[in-house]
Amino acid sequence: MSEARLSIRTDSDLKKDAQELFGRMGFDISTAVNIFLRQSVHDQALPFRPSAENPDSIEARRQADAGEGKRYTSVTDLMADLNA
Repeated sequence: MSEARLSIRTDSDLKKDAQELFGRMGFDISTAVNIFLRQSVHDQALPFRPSAENPDSIEARRQADAGEGKRYTSVTDLMADLNA
């Protein structure tokens, strides 16, 4: 397999944060970008859904998917919490 060099520009704080994140996951930025590219080619799409959604909605969905957040046993309890 031949290799090609890819050069991108990004904010220095974003780069630092990404290096820390990927380091905790056990790989570097180059590996992360290759994962992104391979998954994009495999799916013939971005490996995530671009969204202009409100960040609170995104976080609420993440919590729901992860089984986090409040749970209610009745609509009455839900409504009481919403009205509090």
